[in-house]
Order: sequence, then structure tokens, then C-alpha cells
Amino acid sequence: MTTAIVCTVLLGLLVFGLGLGVSLTRGQTGTNFGSNSDPADHMYKMVRAHGNATEYAPMLAVLMLLVGGHNPATWVLWVMGVVTACRYLHAAGMIFSPTLAQPHPLRFVGALGTYVGGLVLCFAAFRLI
Repeated sequence: MTTAIVCTVLLGLLVFGLGLGVSLTRGQTGTNFGSNSDPADHMYKMVRAHGNATEYAPMLAVLMLLVGGHNPATWVLWVMGVVTACRYLHAAGMIFSPTLAQPHPLRFVGALGTYVGGLVLCFAAFRLI
């Protein structure tokens, strides 16, 4: 259960850290609402990175805590760690890429790891039935 809790905390830190980043960027740019739809705009990249994290982190956290509470195999614990790291990679790929209009390796690896790891956690949870 410790791994599931640590990964859930890290996902929470990612979501709230990105939210703080959006707020600080709003303060720096004087933007109170919305963002420019330019995929190279820093505010737009921050908002999308935060939005994407909030789309996946909650379900991943639920799956991790559910599976983690049932004494999972060691490889499942590794999946939890990898999928958490992938969420960070995805966010970094969005923020640090020159533009969201072009693919970025960190975004690709982060997204792929999220999908594969999330599906593995779903199957692990399904096996609890």
C-alpha cells in the first residue's frame, strides 16, 4: 500500500504544482481568464499540461489505491511507479516543448506509458473481483 500512497501523493503534487504554475503564469502575464490558443504560448502550454494531468491523475490514483490495498504483486507496484513517472514526463514534454503543434518525445513516452500503465492497473483491479 505504501507504493500506492506515494504514487498518489506524487500525482497530487503534480496536479497542484501545475495549477500553481498556471496561477503564477497568469500573474506574470496579467491574464485573469483563458489563454491564447497559440500552441507555442507558455500560458497555453501550462493550462493544457494542468488540464491533461487533471484528466488522468484522479483515475490513476483511484486504481492505485484500490489495487494497492490488496497486496499486489511486485510488478504491479513497478507499474504504479512507472505510470506516475510517465505523467511527469508528459507534463514536462508539454511545458518545455517549443510548441504543442509538434510531437515531442517526452509527451509521446508519457502518454504511451499512461495508457499502457493505466490499462494494466484496470486489469489488475478487475482481477480483484
